[in-house]
Parts: sequence; structure tokens; C-alpha cells
Amino acid sequence: MNKKFLISTVAVFVVWMLGSFMVHALWLQSTYDTMTNMMRPMAEQESLFPFMLIAHLMMAGAFVWIYQRGNEDKPWLQQGLRFGVAVAVLAPIPTYMIYYTVQQTPPTLAINQSIGDTIVVVVVALVAAFLNRKPA
Repeated sequence: MNKKFLISTVAVFVVWMLGSFMVHALWLQSTYDTMTNMMRPMAEQESLFPFMLIAHLMMAGAFVWIYQRGNEDKPWLQQGLRFGVAVAVLAPIPTYMIYYTVQQTPPTLAINQSIGDTIVVVVVALVAAFLNRKPA
């Protein structure tokens, strides 16, 4: 672990948490509120929040670690977009498709979750790419 890895992980963690908050707590919360048979009550979610922090920290560290190993001598913006789209196709999009298949998730929710988390992952990838760009 080096300084660039730690700084990148913290930055990715913060941006990912903020992005997830915007997507799930602001944009989609009213939909989640109607899903009382599937979602935990807010008080219970809040008591389990440390698990959310740990999960995002794990994702941020893995995200940066993978990005740093695949970083090529190409423009950072292009690499960030490519990596973000690849991760979105690997994780959030198929995950919400699976949730839609096995849970009683409304189709519009699965689509909106996929769109929102894809945007977040691409932004996070751009942050990782910018922080790990090759010196000019």
C-alpha cells in the first residue's frame, strides 16, 4: 500500500458514498418507502449503517487496486470512462437485473437503480483515473 493508493481509496470512498446517497436516499427513497415488505425500517437501517461504511470501503479499496493494476499509458479521461463502464456492466447492472428476477422489485426501480449506480460508478472511475494519471 502506498500513499497514492490510500488517497485514491479515501477519495473514491467519499465520492461513492455521496453518489450512493444521492441515488438511493434522495432520488429513489420515495420508491423504497413504499416497499415495506422488502425494505428494513429506517431505524433498523440506521443501526446497521456501519456495515454500509465497511462495504463501501471494501469496494473503494478493491476498485482502486484493480484500476491501478490495469492503468495504461493512455489519457486518464478515456481510461476512467472505459473502466467505469466495464465495472457497471460487471456489477450494478447485472446485480439489479438479478434482483428484479428474484425479488418483487418494480421494473422501473431496477432500471433507475441501474442507471443511477452506473452514473456513480463512472464518476468514481473518473476520480480514480484522475488521481492515478501518469505524470505528463
